[in-house]
Amino acid sequence: MAERRAFAQKISRTVAAEVRKQISGQYSGSPQLLKNLNIVGNISHHTTVPLTEAVDPVDLEDYLLTHPLAVDSGPLRDLVEFPPDDIEVVYSPRDSVPEESEMDPHVRDCIRSYTEDWAIVIRKYHKLGTGFNPNTLDKQKERQKGLPKQVFESDDAPDGNNYQDEQDDLKRRSMSIDDTPRGSWACSIFDLKNSLPDALLPNLLDRTPNEEIDRQNDEQRKSNRHKELFALHPSPDEEEPIERLSVPDVPKEHFGQRLLVKCLSLKFEIEIEPIFASLALYDVKEKKKISENFYFDLNSEQMKGLLRPHVPPAAITTLARSAIFSITYPSQDVFLVIKLEKVLQQGDIGECAEPYMIFKEADATKNKEKLEKLKSQADQFCQRLGKYRMPFAWTAIHLMNIVSSAGSLERDSTEVEIKRKGSWSERRNSSIVGRRSLERTTSGDDACNLTSFRPATLTVTNFFKQEGDRLSDEDLYKFLADMRRPSSVLRRLRPITAQLKIDISPAPENPHYCLTPELLQVKLYPDSRVRPTREILEFPARDVYVPNTTYRNLLYIYPQSLNFANRQGSARNITVKVQFMYGEDPSNAMPVIFGKSSCSEFSKEAYTAVVYHNRSPDFHEEIKVKLPATLTDHHHLLFTFYHVSCQQKQNTPLETPVGYTWIPMLQNGRLKTGQFCLPVSLEKPPQAYSVLSPEVPLPGMKWVDNHKGVFNVEVVAVSSIHTQDPYLDKFFALVNALDEHMFPVRIGDMRIMENNLENELKSSISALNSSQLEPVVRFLHLLLDKLILLVVRPPVIAGQIVNLGQASFEAMASIINRLHKNLEGNHDQHGRNSLLASYIYYVFRLPNTYPNSPSPGPGGLGGSVHYGLDRSNSWVNTGGPKAAPWGSNPSPSAESTQAMDRSCNRMSSHTETSSFLQTLTGRLPTKKLFHEELALQWVVCSGSVRESALQQAWFFFELMVKSMVHHLYFNDKLDAPRKTRFPERFMDDIAALVSTIASDIVSRFQKDTEMVERLNTSLAFFLNDLLSVMDRGFVFSLIKTCYKQVSSKLDFLRIICSHEHYVTLNLPCSLLTPPASPSPSVSSATSQSSGFSTNVQDQKIANMFELSVPFRQQHYLAGLVLTELFGLHKKVINMVHNLLSSHDSDPRYSDPQTKARVAMLYLPLIGIIMETVPQLYDFTETHNQRGRPICIAADDYESESGSMISQTVAMAIAGTSVPQLTRPGSFLLTSTSGRQHTTFSAESSRSLLICLLWVLKNADETVLQKWFTDLSVLQLNRLLDLLYLCVSCFEYKGKKVFERMNSLTFKKSKDMRAKLEEAILGSIGFEICLTERSPSGSAFGSQENLRWRKDMTHWRQNTEKLDKSRAEIEHEALIDGNLATELLLHKFSGGIVSLQFPELLFEEETEQCADLCLRLLRHCSSSISTIRSHASASLYLLMRQNFEIGNNFARVKMQVTMSLSSLVGTSQNFNEEFLRRSLKTILTYVQDLVFNLHMILSDTVKMKEHQEDPEMLIDLMYRIAKGYQTSPDLRLTWLQNMAGKHSERSNHAEAAQCLVHSAALVAEYLSMLEDRKYLPVGCVTFQNISSNVLEESAVSDDVVSPDEEGICSGKYFTESGLVGLLEQAAASFSMAGMYEAVNEVYKVLIPIHEANRDAKKLSTIHGKLQEAFSKIVHQVTIRMFGTYFRVGFYGTKFGDLDEQEFVYKEPAITKLAEISHRLEGFYGERFGEDVVEVIKDSNPVDKCKLDPNKAYIQITYVEPYFDTYEMKDRITYFDKNYNLRRFMYCTPFTLDGRAHGELHEQFKRKTILTTSHAFPYIKTRVNVTHKEEIILTPIEVAIEDMQKKTQELAFATHQDPADPKMLQMVLQGSVGTTVNQGPLEVAQVFLSEIPSDPKLFRHHNKLRLCFKDFTKRCEDALRKNKSLIGPDQKEYQRELERNYHRLKEALQPLINRKIPQLYKAVLPVTLEVTWNFLQLILI
Repeated sequence: MAERRAFAQKISRTVAAEVRKQISGQYSGSPQLLKNLNIVGNISHHTTVPLTEAVDPVDLEDYLLTHPLAVDSGPLRDLVEFPPDDIEVVYSPRDSVPEESEMDPHVRDCIRSYTEDWAIVIRKYHKLGTGFNPNTLDKQKERQKGLPKQVFESDDAPDGNNYQDEQDDLKRRSMSIDDTPRGSWACSIFDLKNSLPDALLPNLLDRTPNEEIDRQNDEQRKSNRHKELFALHPSPDEEEPIERLSVPDVPKEHFGQRLLVKCLSLKFEIEIEPIFASLALYDVKEKKKISENFYFDLNSEQMKGLLRPHVPPAAITTLARSAIFSITYPSQDVFLVIKLEKVLQQGDIGECAEPYMIFKEADATKNKEKLEKLKSQADQFCQRLGKYRMPFAWTAIHLMNIVSSAGSLERDSTEVEIKRKGSWSERRNSSIVGRRSLERTTSGDDACNLTSFRPATLTVTNFFKQEGDRLSDEDLYKFLADMRRPSSVLRRLRPITAQLKIDISPAPENPHYCLTPELLQVKLYPDSRVRPTREILEFPARDVYVPNTTYRNLLYIYPQSLNFANRQGSARNITVKVQFMYGEDPSNAMPVIFGKSSCSEFSKEAYTAVVYHNRSPDFHEEIKVKLPATLTDHHHLLFTFYHVSCQQKQNTPLETPVGYTWIPMLQNGRLKTGQFCLPVSLEKPPQAYSVLSPEVPLPGMKWVDNHKGVFNVEVVAVSSIHTQDPYLDKFFALVNALDEHMFPVRIGDMRIMENNLENELKSSISALNSSQLEPVVRFLHLLLDKLILLVVRPPVIAGQIVNLGQASFEAMASIINRLHKNLEGNHDQHGRNSLLASYIYYVFRLPNTYPNSPSPGPGGLGGSVHYGLDRSNSWVNTGGPKAAPWGSNPSPSAESTQAMDRSCNRMSSHTETSSFLQTLTGRLPTKKLFHEELALQWVVCSGSVRESALQQAWFFFELMVKSMVHHLYFNDKLDAPRKTRFPERFMDDIAALVSTIASDIVSRFQKDTEMVERLNTSLAFFLNDLLSVMDRGFVFSLIKTCYKQVSSKLDFLRIICSHEHYVTLNLPCSLLTPPASPSPSVSSATSQSSGFSTNVQDQKIANMFELSVPFRQQHYLAGLVLTELFGLHKKVINMVHNLLSSHDSDPRYSDPQTKARVAMLYLPLIGIIMETVPQLYDFTETHNQRGRPICIAADDYESESGSMISQTVAMAIAGTSVPQLTRPGSFLLTSTSGRQHTTFSAESSRSLLICLLWVLKNADETVLQKWFTDLSVLQLNRLLDLLYLCVSCFEYKGKKVFERMNSLTFKKSKDMRAKLEEAILGSIGFEICLTERSPSGSAFGSQENLRWRKDMTHWRQNTEKLDKSRAEIEHEALIDGNLATELLLHKFSGGIVSLQFPELLFEEETEQCADLCLRLLRHCSSSISTIRSHASASLYLLMRQNFEIGNNFARVKMQVTMSLSSLVGTSQNFNEEFLRRSLKTILTYVQDLVFNLHMILSDTVKMKEHQEDPEMLIDLMYRIAKGYQTSPDLRLTWLQNMAGKHSERSNHAEAAQCLVHSAALVAEYLSMLEDRKYLPVGCVTFQNISSNVLEESAVSDDVVSPDEEGICSGKYFTESGLVGLLEQAAASFSMAGMYEAVNEVYKVLIPIHEANRDAKKLSTIHGKLQEAFSKIVHQVTIRMFGTYFRVGFYGTKFGDLDEQEFVYKEPAITKLAEISHRLEGFYGERFGEDVVEVIKDSNPVDKCKLDPNKAYIQITYVEPYFDTYEMKDRITYFDKNYNLRRFMYCTPFTLDGRAHGELHEQFKRKTILTTSHAFPYIKTRVNVTHKEEIILTPIEVAIEDMQKKTQELAFATHQDPADPKMLQMVLQGSVGTTVNQGPLEVAQVFLSEIPSDPKLFRHHNKLRLCFKDFTKRCEDALRKNKSLIGPDQKEYQRELERNYHRLKEALQPLINRKIPQLYKAVLPVTLEVTWNFLQLILI
């Protein structure tokens, strides 16, 4: 066999071997070593292979043999091996072709190619692979059917207030805080005893063992569970998954966009004769007729009757009135042209058309005689000339006008009726176009879409008469181009009026009663008498690239023009008779010419229309001929020219022949088509003329015009038999000659002898490159079939085997590359050309190695085909007796005869040759298999051929795989052991091929990325396919080889893992045993079935959870995937998600036991995700009270590197010990620095977490438990952290959130969620179960608002509508609820709490107890009664347990009280009514404690009303906190609640104050407990930070001693708690910009750290201090702390607030309008817009004048007010804005009540307010406690104004750097001419006269001095301005100076007038003092 093969290849055996050796030498030794590796035997169990290196896979086939599964059947059995029906070969029948008699080999091959059944290889379970993951939106919805509705309290909120609530509200309002005990508003209203309890749980008071409670909870948890977790979770947003290979489209006949045209009626003004019509499409731009003619007849029966003598009975096929046109390239240039003809008559066209233009239907009676005459003439012409036609009229419809309804046509000749019908469903346009034409089709505007316009009925009213001398197509194109112009020449012509009605609509998908262009029925229809619809053949404007799939053999003849000008004799009314002849005898005319309308289907002749009296006529005929399948040299077209005598004369024949010419159909064996200009013979041609061309001058013949060409005709073939390409023709002819063994071969002018055949054949193969692309594509299937046949059946030429394998391989590579390059629009996402993919999938089959015998299966390559086969009996390997098991032949019944034939063929295809066969064919039937040859050729090829093959590797890979499957199928080997299926030589070739391609991927990585990606995916798909047919251990070794080298490992791996039997390939039933002995022992078999043996228990368990070597070997693919997960690449996460999602929905794994086996493959995932916790997106962030450090990382940063493997992680997963991180009270193991590098996006994190949950849900519980028990405490904690993260991630968010997300705003809201405290608490084994189930399913009471931001929601689609329907929102909420439920049910037990280690709970450290109480109380306030019942019971049990341990309730009492305070302080939608019911329920269990709790509840009820009023809410919290002055723990809780609220609203200064108060409170009690000098003494220490802090002093009588049980025992009442509070306070002050306060806080902190010698903390503090002080320095001018407003409330509507005045602190730069709008809007919403009124002025309010039914708000801007002495200490901006208690506002007024008046009557009122506390305080509004007023007289007002102006001038003058604009603005306001009256008028009013009242003397003098100062400042300012201005402003400066001098002159007398009374006494004293002073100096 080896010799024969080498000989056949014409290469020595050693060469092929050498090539293999050389290639494999570069890659890990010979390919021999790559396969048959029993790896488990080769590697010792303890060998460790680093995760960065791939391990050697297990030899899967051997492993399965040596480890049989104990179970014989059932779901587990199916996991072990691929199912027996995994691969099927199915034959899909196709339509037959009409039977022909004799056929030459080429025709036979073509017809076989068009009729042979599709040979399809089906991987039966392929759809279960991940490439077809069901996580698409539609499939998801299908899987989500029948979900139970979950009840959630967030959706179950109670309705608004009823009447009772309003009554309570009134009562509450009327009470003061002082009227009730401990400041509670509500105790007197609500009587706890009258509340209704929830249902009590039966048997609660019985003593039940914890184990029993756990068991019941477990049972409850498992009922009503949804099986498929991933059905509830949307898949990640991905593009088309890389592993999806779409099934190619079935090759089919090409259609463009299809248009249905129905011709309804044609009516002229007069009806005197029959009119014949035709329709065709023309493209003006391309100047091409783009469809064949459609002939239709709309004549009445009476008119048709006139022609009876001439027309045979009409065939039904010629009576069609509707046609389907196809347009591949629709454009604005397409016209529908309608041409009309009539019976020939005497007279030219103009004369004949005249009656139609002048007669009107309305005048019929008037012109009756004339019409009768016309009718009788017409009758005569019909009788005599009925078989001849003449051109009559034409019109055209601009198609796109109709489609786009853009308007009417020429002269309004068409109108589109309003009545449009609904459009047909859109038909997919399957046109395939080349690169050139793609641009055209894609850039065409939308108006050219013919698939979806609304049907229209057109009425064409105008026709143009045909011009006898302008009948050619060229003339028509000119007319059509002219029609589009507004000033069309045609519009000026006189039209023929008529009415043609046409319907135009998109063609339906499957029209009924439809005929093909060959007049065959498209689909067989029952009633052949129905008028059919015709499919009209398209002549596409440009090339269309679609392979032939149907038999078509048509010829179109277009006579164009004739020139008989130089012919002697009478020849004027000329017609041409056209015939298709098979011999020269007149009787040899063939009936193959298609009839037109109302005639026979086929005829033997056709006549052209006559142009009257024209010796050189043009023609516009189209004659359609059905070509015979086989042509001979005698077939030809005969044209006979006749002169028709129109006038009836005696002895004159009707028609006289005036010339002859012809066209032979074959020339050198090829069909002759194209443009011809033929000479015309005057005589009949002589004998044997048909084999010659008329151009050959035959002796003795007479020719028109000296044998010149006078007749122009075009012949066009549309054929799927004739290639019309010389290169293809030559190739097919040579191959067929070989088949038939007929020599010599005539090709063109050459005669090829047998000895020359080899060279010719090789050159013709290489010349295929030169052929045109369009015919190559049309004959693609046949061409590839022939090339493949040459590979496997080398011809024997002259007794020598000729190896054409290499040449054929090169030709195939070249052809497919041409297709790839030129048909770019035709590739799928992997670059696979759809034409080639279709060829492989449907057409290709394993060729038979014998000529003239069928291929395996029905029909075969190179086989003969017998027509008339009953194709329904084709062997299809499905159903019935045909589906016999493989390996056994079907019983020889009648039904399976064909199957037997097929089996025989299979048997004979590899038997030895017989001499008879050799003699017959001249070929040795060598045993070559295509896949083997293909692999060999590919391995040994080089250079450009290899490059071509690599470019399109996918094609050869898929071809090889299909060949392999066919080989196995036809040789009954599909159930043979895999190791024996293929010879070693072939496996060597495959290994070498894979190795070299892998190395190519590496070497080309940087050069051609696109090609490398294509090669990578092709290789992966190839290996994926091989897993289905080859030795899987061998394929694994190939995967290992590639995996080491390929660049895109993840894509490669994802494609491999998309195999439908991925789970089976991973040996899910292997339990990681040590290497097996060759013969499995009994004990190993039993240990397999029993699960785990005990002696190696721990190691086995560890191996299952780690990526140990045994795990990676035996679960090979899963090991590779999980190892890749270390790269933390989004692609790997998506891959794992995709795999698990696919397993989840896979019906094969629905059995829980099977699913557990599948989940076992992913157990290491748990450990991997535990290690990646720090990189996961933190879903708990900002919701967790104790906080996980918030770090700033890039939001959606993904690690793209994919190569970073953390050493720690690797070691941990590999099972080595790892130093664990410690957790200082943070939520997760992460620190800020730890999370800075790689953070997953929320989407990736969610994918990982859902994968984790799937594994936990489906894995074997006992295995998991055993693993958990071995985990360290830190690892367990990390696992719990991870589970908590899952809870936060998958919380139910409620319908309201879905609705909110659906609103148009799409805010990326980061609403604060109410805190979800840790649900799993404590240490090992301490499990508290917190989920309660409701009757209708289950519910986890959560008040959390928002889980997914809109931009992370997976349900979004790219084309998402902005508004979703109500039903969609409901559906989303349902899924979300089920997912949350599923998660929580899985992780936590349902039912009441089971306490297994109660002592831990009540130890000194109170964290767990507090958390548990908070959680239970939250559930007590649930709106769902079942949850309340369980929570109440659990709380009762907690109390009982506490009592049993410590004989008191102190611990629980304290914690429940604190938790309740915390709950009502922070929860947004907390419901007191439900909690009251729960308390009543507990009261039924226990009477103590509850009334106390109820009192706190009542205190906090009112907060519910004010959730939306931040000031009121903070006030209420403040009052509640004040009520707990004697309970430090509770006060601290409330202060922290307040700090949280402030932080939410960015009131950082107030938040800082709350924290300072908290710290002061803690310090106060710490000083009692511990005597440490470095600690603050108490509140006093904090005075510098805030004067308000003294209110935290513990000095009152009822102060609790901190030594009492349960008092001051929280975590904050410690030194570290105090430090924490102060650090938070410093941070808040810093955020508020109050850096001076930061310093004061640190003054308290520094001594503590110094005492503890904590240098690190001190270093940090001093760093922060430096930062704070440098900010103070740099922000001198831009600091802003707040704006203050006085707000007064008036009206009973305000309840407690009535007549209260406050100072509000608002953010900096808040305008009066803003706060006014806010308060008016808020209270307007609350009381009604018409009720609330804002008082616009700041005058005192008279309550009596106000409407009692309205609510009034008065808002005034106020400024901080300081006395003069205070200003000495308040120097900086901070000083002037901190510790503020006094504020001032001014009100102008006059004595007569107006606000403003003249200067001399303008008074001003200054109001100074004092608040109860200094700002900033722990709230943003503080009560006004004191008010005083100062009245300024008019002159005092003037003094203030002048002082202000002077200050402005001084500031502008001395500003540094100078600001010229500011200076000029102030100057202009002081001395400008327009404002001179300002200061001047003030002086004239108050200084012109000395006042009569002595009290005013001092004011007068003060004002005078002000003016003096003012003028001095003006002068300084002018001087300064002069130094600043440029030359362009000098004139402006002069103007200012002139104004100043005028002002000064005017003011001079007024300023100098002194009041003598003020100076009399003063003057002498002054002089005396001065004199004494001088004397002193002189001495």
